[in-house]
Amino acid sequence: MTCLLLLLLLLLFFFSSADALTSPSDVSALKAFKATVKPNSIPPWSCLASWDFTVSDPCASPRRTHFTCGITCSSDSTRVTQLTLDPAGYTGRLTPLISGLTELLTLDLAENNFYGLIPSSISSLISLKTLILRSNSFSGSLPDSVTRLNSLESIDISHNSLTGSLPKTMNSLSNLRQLDLSYNKLTGAIPKLPKNLIDLALKANTLSGPISKESFTESTQLEIVELAENSFTGTLGAWFFLLESIQQVDLANNTLTGIEVLPPKVAGENNLVAVELGFNQIRGNAPASFAAYPRLSSLSMRYNMLHGVIPSEYERSKTLRRLYLDGNFLTGKPPARFVKPDAEVMGSLGNNCLRGCPGKAKMCAPSQKPFYICKQAYGGKPKS
Repeated sequence: MTCLLLLLLLLLFFFSSADALTSPSDVSALKAFKATVKPNSIPPWSCLASWDFTVSDPCASPRRTHFTCGITCSSDSTRVTQLTLDPAGYTGRLTPLISGLTELLTLDLAENNFYGLIPSSISSLISLKTLILRSNSFSGSLPDSVTRLNSLESIDISHNSLTGSLPKTMNSLSNLRQLDLSYNKLTGAIPKLPKNLIDLALKANTLSGPISKESFTESTQLEIVELAENSFTGTLGAWFFLLESIQQVDLANNTLTGIEVLPPKVAGENNLVAVELGFNQIRGNAPASFAAYPRLSSLSMRYNMLHGVIPSEYERSKTLRRLYLDGNFLTGKPPARFVKPDAEVMGSLGNNCLRGCPGKAKMCAPSQKPFYICKQAYGGKPKS
């Protein structure tokens, strides 16, 4: 009799656990979330259309007809751990009551039409690791409270309408590996960055001022830096190319006026693979030390204000495969390796002041500047 009673208790425990209901706070948060989405923006085939709280529990399984997608629950079916919507064109605001989903690991609303402010209450999502709000219409500033989410590993809020400056406490996100806030309307300078950041993308904003060493002091693991299409000014210091993990750099379409280059011996220890510095206002000679980088395969300094000859070191580089120096005021003869018929390097040396650039050579297109423009640029006859 005792054994039978024990067996019944075990079966009761098993089935009660299997039928465990979603936490009431999570249900309330999900209801509030759906309530702020405009009904006419919810297609009948979409994830949100299947959310019917009157007939089913969000974490109940199997999900044959209701809550078929959009959420993932914990193994005990009590907490929502992921809110990942389909790109169905949902329109609405992100409710501050999202804060009730305190066990959420992923919040992904990408490629919809959410608008308005990102609520500061998002800081209550203390377990959040991934925040993806890409390709919506969020406006206002990135709330400072986001920097209290110490578990965050990835943030992607690119392609929105965020304004204002970045939080000064960004470096407190000690676990952040990826940050993408490209294609917004952010202003101001880059604050001090998190120490474990690997991938930084802030392109196509209105960030300004010099690129400061202090912003990057702690970021020893940075591999990719995308800061193109902003309003950065001044000289890019040699310290930037000393960042020990740096591999890909895109600073095109800014207003940089100079570069401090590394000595060849130091450059020989660098991991750089690709450098994009086109469409700035960089003056002086093309830096020869770029050719000393043992892994550099792509270099672009097109449409700047470079003078002098093309460094012979570029021709001797064994790794360089893409070279764009067009749109400058470079003189002399083009390196023979780049203009021969079977040249393995692609790119352009056109729109300079070069002599004897063969018309049939792909690297020589477009044609060179008129002589009078070159003469004016050099205050007389162009140097050979």
